[in-house]
Amino acid sequence: MHIFKKIMIIFFSIIIILVISVTIFMNGIQFGKAPTGANLERVLKSPNYKNGAFENSMSTPMIVTNGKHPSIFKRLFFDKNSPIDSIPSIKTDLKNLDPKQDILVWFGHSSYFMQIDGKKFLVDPVLSGSASPFSFMIKAFKGADIYKPEDMPEIDYLVITHDHWDHLDYKTVSKIKDRVKNVITPLGVGGNFIYWGFDKNIVTETDWRDENKFTDGFTLNTTETHHFGGRTFKRNQSLWVSYVLTTPTMKIYIGGDSGYGPHFKKIGEKFGPFDLAILENGQYNEGWKYIHMMPGENLQAALDLGAKRLFTVHNSKFVLNVSPWKEPLEKIVELNKKIKIPLITPMIGQQVNLKDNTEKFTHWWEAVR
Repeated sequence: MHIFKKIMIIFFSIIIILVISVTIFMNGIQFGKAPTGANLERVLKSPNYKNGAFENSMSTPMIVTNGKHPSIFKRLFFDKNSPIDSIPSIKTDLKNLDPKQDILVWFGHSSYFMQIDGKKFLVDPVLSGSASPFSFMIKAFKGADIYKPEDMPEIDYLVITHDHWDHLDYKTVSKIKDRVKNVITPLGVGGNFIYWGFDKNIVTETDWRDENKFTDGFTLNTTETHHFGGRTFKRNQSLWVSYVLTTPTMKIYIGGDSGYGPHFKKIGEKFGPFDLAILENGQYNEGWKYIHMMPGENLQAALDLGAKRLFTVHNSKFVLNVSPWKEPLEKIVELNKKIKIPLITPMIGQQVNLKDNTEKFTHWWEAVR
């Protein structure tokens, strides 16, 4: 009995230590902070916040099980979906660009830089080498992480679509804080930036159907997506969005993450046509088909939006999907043979001319194992 009591004391001591350790870790600065004060008031008043959480505009199951959970997670965590070779890339000097150039530079996955009509935009930057609160998890592919926060120039608009770890990285944004003039986030996300030391006067939180007019003829309309939000176990305390960026000479759809739905056609009818649509292409699976588009649905979304060109993101940097890493690129090229939307599929770091609809891109992934 004495030995049993000692074993139980040790067991419960370990449990208590683990609980304390997890609690401390989950309160780490990288997780951000729940909305408070005026930010919380805006969240509570949002027509998209109901029953204590944000909701999609239509029924959007997070996961469709069909008894496939074990298969999904086995393949995600144990199958080798990463490239063997290094991902090819080009290092563009972003700090010394011709200010008259209208270009886009992709950093892999959903992170990219745009210089349009003299203004610099940085979207969903994750440049710390991983898309996780743990630096050893969801690491970037070899060669896909050549850009670091130190490479970023002064940014006019830092644009965040939602707060998932593969779209909002504390290490990255904290290192570029002094080079950012404006931060645009969905409701429930802006408070993180203030908590991380950003001036509250440069942070704008925005809800679906909001219009934000900026200087020099730039407007950012916030539009819906079908997805979810949250950096902790408690989901949907922050919103997920897409944006319609109108500049003096262009109109661009910044898609964020979304399953396919009627919202694309509604956005196209209200704001289209678009010179460019930026849509996710990767991390799909039948198990979560309502929150990420399946192959071909992004092409249909581009048609719904009235897009003249399509730039595909959400691939080629992290393993978040159960399919081979290059499959999203292979499939969209094949499926587009019938639809024939001009596709933008650059290497990481390659300059894309935003005003040249005839620009061609190599299938760089074909040579990578």
